[in-house]
Formats: sequence, C-alpha cells, structure tokens
Amino acid sequence: MTGVGSRQKRKSLSVTANVPDSIDENQQREQFSIAYVRAVAAVAGYSVDSPSVDHDSIDMGIAARGGSGTYRSPRIELQLKCSSAAEVGEKSIAFPLKIKNYNDLRAKTLVPRILVVVIVPDELDDWLTHTEEELVLRRCGYWISIRCKPDTTSTRSVTVHLPREQLFNPEQLGAMLERISVGDMP
Repeated sequence: MTGVGSRQKRKSLSVTANVPDSIDENQQREQFSIAYVRAVAAVAGYSVDSPSVDHDSIDMGIAARGGSGTYRSPRIELQLKCSSAAEVGEKSIAFPLKIKNYNDLRAKTLVPRILVVVIVPDELDDWLTHTEEELVLRRCGYWISIRCKPDTTSTRSVTVHLPREQLFNPEQLGAMLERISVGDMP
C-alpha cells in the first residue's frame, strides 16, 4: 500500500481531452505564467496585484511590505509571457516581443517594470505534474529590465535576449525589490 510519506511515480492527467468551453492554449499559457509568478511571490513573501485593464503592458504588480531601504514598500510591475517556442541558447533566451510591449517596458516610469518569460515544454500535459509529495511546474521563468533600451525602426517586434542567469525565482525577486528599495533599478 502506498501512503502519503512514500515516493510515488509522478502521474500526469491528460488535460488536452476535449472539454467543452475550455480556454484556448494562449489563455492556458497566460494563466500558467500568472500561476508561476504568484507561486514565486508567495514563497518570497510578497503581495501580488493585477490591474483591471492591461493597457500599459502590465499584467501584474509585486510589492514588499515596509523595508529598511531608502524607499519603503518597494514595488515592481511585470509583463508576463509564456512560450514553448522561445529560442533557448547557452547564455540567453531569445524572445520576440511585440513593439507595443517593448516601447511600454522601456519607458522611464516611477515604478520599475520587467519582462518575465516563462518557458514551458511543447506538450501541455508536461507543464504540470503532482503527487501527494510534490507539485512540479515545468520549466521556469526568466526576467529582464529593458528600461531605457534604444528606440527601434521595427514596426512589429523586437527580439529580446533574457540572460539565463536571471531566473525569476524567490531569491532574485527579493534582490530586485531590495535594489529598488535603495533607489536602484531591478
């Protein structure tokens, strides 16, 4: 008999079955990226909010409470993307970002903004597995600040290169908010 404390083989429930009125894959990607960021923020101990309308390329905000820096309650805003098709190189992830998002994220704003790209496997059934002992979200998120990046002549998209060492995880999120609390950028 297998109990809660014993190791179990991971099983994946097929989520690609024909479910009437289910959301499409782009909406699933959006919801998965939101869940990933919320999980990271929860582990780091920060609050999360979402604007009621995304007209400024901001999907979510994360804030710390209080703090010991020059600025109390540091905050950061995020544009979220999710992809299985991004080009994963040895040192960076190449991601095509729509020109509107590029321009919105490179603008000088009071609250710093970052792009978070969550990379997922090709197959939807591989995105998440769980047992009584673990919950596994595959693969991971990367972040970049493109504040003050140069203007572009492109009218459709700009390929942004997210450094692979910039994982969006609780430690890096905490370091970003700490830098913001002393007046620096993420």
